[in-house]
Amino acid sequence: MSASVPSKKPRVNPLSRIPRKQRLVMAVRGGAGVGKSFFARSMSDAGLGRLCIFDAERKSRLLKGVGVSFDALEIEQPDELPEFIEWALHGEGQAQNYGCYALDSWAAYFGAKHSETIQAVRRRTGDSLAQPSAEDLAADQMILQGVLRKLCMESGKSVVIIDQIAARGKETKEDNEIGRVLPMTASGLEYFVDVMIEVSLQEREGEIERVFQVVKSNSPAFEIGFELTGDVTFADFLTRLQAAPESELPTVQPAADVSPVLEDPEPEASIEPTMTAQELLNRAESFGFQQKDVVMAAKLYHNQPNIFKLSELQMEDLIERMRARVEKAKAEKANAPLTRIRRAPAATAKAH
Repeated sequence: MSASVPSKKPRVNPLSRIPRKQRLVMAVRGGAGVGKSFFARSMSDAGLGRLCIFDAERKSRLLKGVGVSFDALEIEQPDELPEFIEWALHGEGQAQNYGCYALDSWAAYFGAKHSETIQAVRRRTGDSLAQPSAEDLAADQMILQGVLRKLCMESGKSVVIIDQIAARGKETKEDNEIGRVLPMTASGLEYFVDVMIEVSLQEREGEIERVFQVVKSNSPAFEIGFELTGDVTFADFLTRLQAAPESELPTVQPAADVSPVLEDPEPEASIEPTMTAQELLNRAESFGFQQKDVVMAAKLYHNQPNIFKLSELQMEDLIERMRARVEKAKAEKANAPLTRIRRAPAATAKAH
């Protein structure tokens, strides 16, 4: 069985990486029951295309329109999440033409994987109360953040990452613990998103309102402390982004695109000679020359004693020379002076 020849890797066109479409990558954090999942579901109404939610909490069944206006993929095992994301971004899921993505939630995925790390440490040490070291946590976090990197960066789409705050004040306490990678689920998340929103239920003028407040931002369209209240949707944030003077890129249809790969120049087609050495000899014979004459001419005019290595141009040159020589011989023969044949005078008769 012959080994397959590896295909040549296409060259990336650097100019294709110039941003041509605006997108919004958000992290939405808050306690249980504040409406984070409903906010993620609102992406399906933002005009970005079909939404795909990676449901690590398996609560998408409670959202209106699941399986109809958007897709939600339940993650039963933590290790399925990277596989599902790969399927949607680069596998058969590309046929679904997803226009935006959401992960619900980062805390659920991170917590499940972190629990596996704790169990592995306790099995290794034999201590039922052992905790991962700072080095263990750092290594764990670098691996798990690959999920965020793939979803937020490789997708090239608008993304919402849902994260859960277990208890107010817990993060501050953890921040003060020496050697801790903190906050556990949020650490590093802010590096992959444009804006981090904290959602809470607050009493405003005697009414309980849902408050969306910007707590971290890499976008000039969303200053820290900016708030939206009420039934806030993803489209509300997208509208603010579009209205910002710094935003010049379209959010739906991308600007004029260029080819993502560089085309290799077409190799020049090799021109097969239309004349062979045998045909050269045949032409020479028609002019009245022999093979030895052709060999001598090739060596004299082209320094090539082997007529089978002559190029087509060299063969044509020899034929022209032979033709010229034949025509010259004909012309010389035609212009040669006629030789008169004189008759000898008749013998005089003998005198009788």
